[in-house]
Amino acid sequence: MRLTTLLRRLIGVSGLIVEGSRFEGSVLVVGVRPRKRKARFAQCRRVRPGYDRLRARRWRHLGLGKLRIALEYAPRRVSCSSCNGVRVEDVPWAAHASNFTYDFEEYVAYLAQVTDKTQVTRLAGIAWSTVGAIVRRVVDRRLDPKLLDDLRCIGIDEFSYKRRHNFLTIVVDHDRQRVVWTGKGHNAAVLKRFFDELGPKRCQRIKCVTMDLSVAYISATKECLPQAQIVFDRFHIQRLASDALDEVRREQLRELRGTAEGRELFHSRFLLLKNPWNLSAMETSRLSAVQRSNEPVYRAYLLKETLASALDYRQPARAKRALTQWIAWAARSRLAPFVRTGRTIRKHLDGILAYVSERLSNGFLEGINNRVRMIAHRAFGFHDYLALSSIIFLCCSGLVLNPPLP
Repeated sequence: MRLTTLLRRLIGVSGLIVEGSRFEGSVLVVGVRPRKRKARFAQCRRVRPGYDRLRARRWRHLGLGKLRIALEYAPRRVSCSSCNGVRVEDVPWAAHASNFTYDFEEYVAYLAQVTDKTQVTRLAGIAWSTVGAIVRRVVDRRLDPKLLDDLRCIGIDEFSYKRRHNFLTIVVDHDRQRVVWTGKGHNAAVLKRFFDELGPKRCQRIKCVTMDLSVAYISATKECLPQAQIVFDRFHIQRLASDALDEVRREQLRELRGTAEGRELFHSRFLLLKNPWNLSAMETSRLSAVQRSNEPVYRAYLLKETLASALDYRQPARAKRALTQWIAWAARSRLAPFVRTGRTIRKHLDGILAYVSERLSNGFLEGINNRVRMIAHRAFGFHDYLALSSIIFLCCSGLVLNPPLP
């Protein structure tokens, strides 16, 4: 077997011819050229005339043990009248303006899927910023172009980054359990950009949208998807009651400051927010003490639990009757936080009842947020929207990478 044939098989890249090789320290430099002799423009990849050559360039390839391999080639400059420009020719082993081969970038992106950037830099021997640039190129190249097709049920939520001072909007597909879109910001204009990108025909296919009680998201959805059913997330509905309960508890603490009842109430926060079936015998006893000593707090606790029970119904008619009764009870409870909560639930009653019939929530989206938060934490934060968006698509859009082993 000839040496050039052996090197071509070791490199494992189709569409090139090996012309020679040499060692430079611990690096094996392999001279290559494209198998197709006619030059192609890098942007449109059409055959175009090449008129001169640049100096030789190197592209880092997957190594062999401790041996690094670099491909070397002097590319031609190519002009294209349709694209109105002059660029370096397209080569079959690497993307335009990249110093790494496709196989090496695939390997780095796979590592970024499963571990943190620090370990990627150590395993691949590249800079921190280079990892982010490679991830963006791989996502742009490998992301499914039909990601926005056939959407039927979507979920919308926001995610904060850069010390929670910046936000992006995340849209997921409930049917396929993957992220399909991200946008910088968390207002109505950002969500409208998603609907504009989706187009009228694909918007018409969307049947339901899950979200929290964000006014911006509600207004944009009603304007762009008048046929879709808005489904409010159950967690955020129950959180309204939990926050109201905590507000009642704090108000009672201010009134009972310095008393034995106040000290007992101070340590009951998580007891009151806990599910009844998770209470231990001692916690049940402490809850009974709250019932005897503080009627407003225990009434607020019953309101919280009754709302959760109303949302457990599977029949919309029974759920509507239970929620209507709950709203009336909250209105006459003489607890201002629950009066406000009752008004909010009455205002969004249709979307809350849609949860009962559809049984959809933003639970998957919250899981995505937790996963992205973990990724951001292990990368010590993302200061750039494009870098964060790329890592979200890399890890949460169903992108499957099968890199060749180095």
